Amino acid sequence: MIKQAGVLGAGQMGNGIAHILALSKYEVLMCDSSAAQLEKAVKTIGQNLERQAKKGLITGDLKEILGRISTVSDIGGLAGCDIVIEAVTEDESLKLELFKQLDRLVKKEAILASNTSSIPITRIASATARPDKVIGMHFMNPVPVMTLVELIRGHATSEETFAEVSSLAAALGKETAVAQDYPGFIVNRILIPMLNEAIFALYDSTASAEDIDKGMRLGTNQPMGPLALADFIGLDTVLAIANVLYEGFKDPKYRPCPLLVKMVNAGCLGRKSGRGFYPYPGK
Repeated sequence: MIKQAGVLGAGQMGNGIAHILALSKYEVLMCDSSAAQLEKAVKTIGQNLERQAKKGLITGDLKEILGRISTVSDIGGLAGCDIVIEAVTEDESLKLELFKQLDRLVKKEAILASNTSSIPITRIASATARPDKVIGMHFMNPVPVMTLVELIRGHATSEETFAEVSSLAAALGKETAVAQDYPGFIVNRILIPMLNEAIFALYDSTASAEDIDKGMRLGTNQPMGPLALADFIGLDTVLAIANVLYEGFKDPKYRPCPLLVKMVNAGCLGRKSGRGFYPYPGK
């Protein structure tokens, strides 16, 4: 039974995962090598809880909820967790190294889950001596708002691990979609090529960024245009996933647009950097 959950990574996804775990009465250990990032994450969670409470979306003592979250800067601090959910940047070599460390440090009966949005779980599990206890648990952004979690079994993921993580997702109030362990899974295998094609349309001067987004918002009833969505996700993340798809399937239809590559190289990453397809003053 899962009582204490670890979250490795205190960025946007990590703090969102910690938020919903604490809200669902789990004890949470959030780990990040940066003390400043941990402080920022706890502050963000507090602000988001207050926002939810003002809207009447949650009830309960906010201090008590936030008090369920503790922070550690050393990965060894996660040793006693029943599950650790990795939520670091979409970098395969980094994830493999962290899973090697987790496998060595965290108790043997614990589940190791990855919030990867595209990297095959079987590859991640291969870095451990417990592939039966490794699973993909891909939350959508922003985590407290989006109801979907993709669950991905690796080649060796056990039925017991899958059942326990399915129960956890349900306890967090999430709906699950089960994907086979192929690059991009369900959502990003469909979403990223659409975003990439929108970038190609801009690259080819088919239309302006504003008109591409307007066309998709008003023409297909999407709440956000694809270029604005790419900025929201982070162009570095979009490129990383596109590269995983391209390398994984060896299919030219997944080739990242040269404009996307150039923008990432220039540090124009979207909202996080203050500039992407649109400017974000104050970032």
